[in-house]
Amino acid sequence: MELIQNTLDLSAYLAADEVVDHEHPMVRETAARLAEGVADSYAYARSAYEFVRDGIPHSQDAGDPRVTWRASDVLRLRTGICYAKAHALAALLRAEDIPTALCYQRLTRDDDGGGHVVHGLVAVRFDGAWHRQDPRGNKPGVDARFSLAGERLAFVPDPKFNELDYPVLYAEPHPAVLAALKAAPDRPRLWKTLPAAL
Repeated sequence: MELIQNTLDLSAYLAADEVVDHEHPMVRETAARLAEGVADSYAYARSAYEFVRDGIPHSQDAGDPRVTWRASDVLRLRTGICYAKAHALAALLRAEDIPTALCYQRLTRDDDGGGHVVHGLVAVRFDGAWHRQDPRGNKPGVDARFSLAGERLAFVPDPKFNELDYPVLYAEPHPAVLAALKAAPDRPRLWKTLPAAL
């Protein structure tokens, strides 16, 4: 699949905003700690990915009712769903000048609610190419890994269930995703308002 930037300006994928707030002290301190002793930006990216994947539980898996959406809050509270974890990883990578995009998949809901749900992940730019990474968090049946040599995502969409990869690489969170996160008072209610498509 060809990944498509929603802006040709590569600097947009390094920018800070209210969501990917990589200028926040919490993000800066975490990035500095992760950068200690790593050999290069690739090793840092792997370290940041593994920190978010393994060190911040997916709130559904952990039964945590809190909803986070700002990267610094995800790092401070150590919880978030896929979108929030993607925001945190994007902030950590951008803090170290690694261009990072937000991207999405449309998957079948796994909570017996029927229908579809949009799943969030990131893409990092190394050696002139984008590489998608999924920091969702592993669990039985999910074994995502950081890789620049072939994708190792949490989920592979199945077209026969109308699942798909969205090819667009966003510099900022998709408005439908951000609106759902901001409006939800808790995760159980968020689960009822997650976007089904972009």
